[in-house]
Amino acid sequence: MSDARHLPRTVADPALVSIARFVSSTRAEGPGERTAIWVQGCSIRCHGCFNPHMWTFRGGDTAAPDDLIARIIDANTEGLTLLGGEPFDQAAPLSTVAAGVRRAGRSVMTFTGYTMKQLDDAVDGGREDVARLLAQTDLLVAGPFLADHIDTVRPWVGSTNQEFVLLTDQFPDLLVDFDSTPDRLEITVDASGQIGVNGWAQLEALHELLESTGRPVRGG
Repeated sequence: MSDARHLPRTVADPALVSIARFVSSTRAEGPGERTAIWVQGCSIRCHGCFNPHMWTFRGGDTAAPDDLIARIIDANTEGLTLLGGEPFDQAAPLSTVAAGVRRAGRSVMTFTGYTMKQLDDAVDGGREDVARLLAQTDLLVAGPFLADHIDTVRPWVGSTNQEFVLLTDQFPDLLVDFDSTPDRLEITVDASGQIGVNGWAQLEALHELLESTGRPVRGG
């Protein structure tokens, strides 16, 4: 059994999801057009993380799973991508969200900084919330971001150690189609002038691209 410090945190309120960012539609966070939710809070805190402002479990907006399910279905995309922050630190409420999304015929992709072994250890140790989120995930990306192992080939991930795990047959050809799958970076500007970034980019390149704008940036 792994050390408890390396297993997902137990969420304080299993009836609520703490959200850092909600994007109704993006093509930069998984296969096809997807709705993306970045959760607030992460107990892993990888060096070089793109979203260190999402580490703290304080702040963010809270939402009931049923309300989130309705927002995701109303967005009318192909599926949901869960990022963060760390989704498995909020496995209980997110498993409810994921189940509702899949009942509506949409797919669920989940990013985690935990390894597959750590998640399996959590399940073996009785973490039913972790087991439920795994059961409601079609495509899992597992493993911490390693700043000295940058991945410049595969889409959506930041480092070469991160593992794509197909948990259902929703994306049967995904792993053989990587050569033709673009790794997109989306940059949007809202009505207030705030810039939003979806997708992954090396921080130095992103800062160079955006430094001349003088505007606040929301990363993803």
